[in-house]
Amino acid sequence: MRTAAILPVKSFARAKQRLGEAVDGSDRERLAAAMVADVLAALAAVPQIDDVIVVTAEPLAAEAAERAGAAVVDDPDEAGQSAAACRGIDVALARGAQRALLVPGDCPAVDAGEVATLLGRATGEPSVVIVPDRHGTGTNALLIIPPSAVAPSFGTGSFARHAARAHAAGATVKVCTVPSLGLDVDTPDDLAAMAGRFADLSSLGTLARGRR
Repeated sequence: MRTAAILPVKSFARAKQRLGEAVDGSDRERLAAAMVADVLAALAAVPQIDDVIVVTAEPLAAEAAERAGAAVVDDPDEAGQSAAACRGIDVALARGAQRALLVPGDCPAVDAGEVATLLGRATGEPSVVIVPDRHGTGTNALLIIPPSAVAPSFGTGSFARHAARAHAAGATVKVCTVPSLGLDVDTPDDLAAMAGRFADLSSLGTLARGRR
């Protein structure tokens, strides 16, 4: 089954504003860039993924995507994660994708083996696999078969919203906890949780370098 991973990436200058004083402006941009690089590297190591599509208006993210062999889709309006994901889904369908994995660019601990296991959780069509965030209310990844089965709707309360949309579409719904995808970095608390799990942040490669 041809699989596309779709990665919406906000402009680095606008990224991670909620980190506030924990990370200053220039460091936030470096952190955002490093996390995207980590996610791209992990996705490239998943044999079941045929295409990686990065939707972005950020030139540095586009360059990183091209270096990683990913397709780049311009996102000139930057209307949000859901709109960017929909743009990526359209491209994935045009490239022959039979399923789409929507992943964030701020989960630098993402593990290729865990992603491969996630891809094995969905069977039949239509189906939707939801990966909740560590709080259980948001969505950190969404696997959709076929890619047009449901429209993504990220943001506050997205876990319940995605489940409701999938049920309304007659899709089989599964919830899959993926530890490395549950750790996104949006707030100082998230950053502390990441540091707490990985005492040696050098294990995160580019994230550690971006933080220096």
